[in-house]
Amino acid sequence: MIENKEREEISHNGKNALIQRLSEFFKLDNSSSICGVECNASVFNHADKHTVFASQLYLEHIHFDLTYFPIKHLGYKLMAATMTDILAMNGIPSQVRLNLGVSNRFSVDALEEFSAGASICCKKHNIDLTGLDVTSSAVGFAVSVSMVGTVEPDKLVKQEGAAENELICVSGDFGAAYGGLILLERAKKVFQANSESQPDFAGYDYLLERQLKPEPRLEIIQELKKADILPTSMINVKDGLASALIHICDASKKGCLIFEEKLPIDTLTFNTLKDFKIVATMVALNGGEDYELLFTVKQSDYDKVKNLEGVSVIGYITAESSGKFLISNDNKQIALTAQEYYGEKE
Repeated sequence: MIENKEREEISHNGKNALIQRLSEFFKLDNSSSICGVECNASVFNHADKHTVFASQLYLEHIHFDLTYFPIKHLGYKLMAATMTDILAMNGIPSQVRLNLGVSNRFSVDALEEFSAGASICCKKHNIDLTGLDVTSSAVGFAVSVSMVGTVEPDKLVKQEGAAENELICVSGDFGAAYGGLILLERAKKVFQANSESQPDFAGYDYLLERQLKPEPRLEIIQELKKADILPTSMINVKDGLASALIHICDASKKGCLIFEEKLPIDTLTFNTLKDFKIVATMVALNGGEDYELLFTVKQSDYDKVKNLEGVSVIGYITAESSGKFLISNDNKQIALTAQEYYGEKE
């Protein structure tokens, strides 16, 4: 399939045959999956658990640029990105439906590459594809991802629920995806000026991976459960830390105080952004596509949470009247503001 080097036009396939061909990358593995691609609608049984549903629409030239984005990586990334919305509810994803809008610019091989990337993410995280549709598009490539997961009723976590003096925690580190985007955009401009040029990404693997193939933090949800920690509130960080924290505070009717020195920023990220004369802290706060988790826990859980690998405590929740602030390294109090959608072209 993917090994076929000769371009095969999508128009040479009937719609149902194409869907069947792409669906071969996915097999049902979860006992809760009753009916998959062969049915008109997905069917699954979650018994006594809550069903958590997330849906995202991704558009070429708005959410991704195929000039430098390998379409196989795109398949992986869009699954991971949507999966994080389920994780942010303390849920575990289990089923997904895909709707693809495709122009005649794309071949069957390209769609197979996309499906292969999506299936790698699904297999890695035990998610079944239970629905797939393909339609024509006049504007390039469009992908709609609808994902379902489950959570026990007493374990559901929402954006609201944070209380005063609770700890603000985050998974992973921030700003690397933005750093990767800058490198890719720079290489694109160089290529447009000279099509013979070849980008030199040596030493930047981590930044590129964070942009092209982010990993959903399923292990954080699993580790919290093992440590017997139930977050009081949680959110997916996809538009920067500031935006996510403001959402948590507004939903909970609270304020917050976080500390610049506590923000987890990888050394490569910091140095790369510095080379571009960009302040890493501002990128961590207002960049995007980190797909990490931000959550609050009770102070009594501090001894548990401080030992979790990949988790940092960056501040605490305050009264709503206290506002939302960052304490800088030079001890200045800076109001948090959200600057979302850095990667989207309006």
